[in-house]
Amino acid sequence: MNNGSTNSSNRPKNVAAEPLDQIAKKIQESRRIAITSHLRPDGDSLCTSLALAFAAELLNKEAAVINKDKTPYPFRMFPDCKKIQIGQIYPKAFDAVILLECADVSRSGQENLDGYFKINIDHHYSNDRYADIDWVEPQVSAVGEMAFALCRKLEMALTPQIANHLYCAIVSDTGSFQFSNTTAKAFEVCHQLVQAGANPIQISEALFHNNLPEKVKLLGQVLSTLEMNKAGDIAVITMFRKDLQALHLSEIDTEDITTLVRSIKGISVVLFFKEMDKQTFRVSIRSKGQAHAAAIAEHFGGGGHAHAAGFTVYGPYRRLIKEIPKTIETLLRKAPAGPRIAST
Repeated sequence: MNNGSTNSSNRPKNVAAEPLDQIAKKIQESRRIAITSHLRPDGDSLCTSLALAFAAELLNKEAAVINKDKTPYPFRMFPDCKKIQIGQIYPKAFDAVILLECADVSRSGQENLDGYFKINIDHHYSNDRYADIDWVEPQVSAVGEMAFALCRKLEMALTPQIANHLYCAIVSDTGSFQFSNTTAKAFEVCHQLVQAGANPIQISEALFHNNLPEKVKLLGQVLSTLEMNKAGDIAVITMFRKDLQALHLSEIDTEDITTLVRSIKGISVVLFFKEMDKQTFRVSIRSKGQAHAAAIAEHFGGGGHAHAAGFTVYGPYRRLIKEIPKTIETLLRKAPAGPRIAST
């Protein structure tokens, strides 16, 4: 798989203009645009993809949303999600490809992007700045907020359809304005989106009050694995493949399970171990306060946000859930530090 480590177009980047200006110019110059997001896409990347596609079509562009992984529940129930294609972006079919929340090209799962003009839009700390245009804003609540700014730069009148998707992206990624990435700017943007026709009640119902019975059963099984360290500030929960298979669920349907555990008094870090294969676990980190999830994840070869990140580990389960929390305890006791990428 191409990891996108080199700029395949070999064109020098325009450092004189701001990334937002460059992206707007490239969209205006393009005829066909592809939009893709990271593997195991979430509400922010999915809804922002749709918003950008509909915005491009208002500008008389052809726009395709193409993801490697299937759309998770509940987003696959949204009528507009039928627009999302699952698979690979064909070579030479588009004038530009927009990658949302992808630290590098491999994070998208797309294998044919060599030679494409690539636009990298992200709000994670961990990003390799690999594209022809890199727009990375770690302080922003969601890429949905960034897409709103792009629509404004393109001088577009937002339709209710676009406003709904952008509002959904921000609400989804801020946990309905409960997570630490919630900012005054996020509220300001959402205010404008509601004025443009977004429906907050409808979106909240679709996002947070629409669980399948199987999902609730899985939640109980995962919560039954809860373990905590002696200090009471690190919690570990685990999801095993056999439980997913028995309930006919997929791993991408489970990203929000950490929410309840994160609410435990005194918890700084939640580690959600998800069994991917024999002795292979993807670990999602959710943190609070001074505990920096991205810095922890980078210690284990991963990355992400200040309070939401992840990494993959290999080995016997009982050893991993004993050793990794101990390592994190040591990291937490040191002076708080952000990830390596934050200073660049």
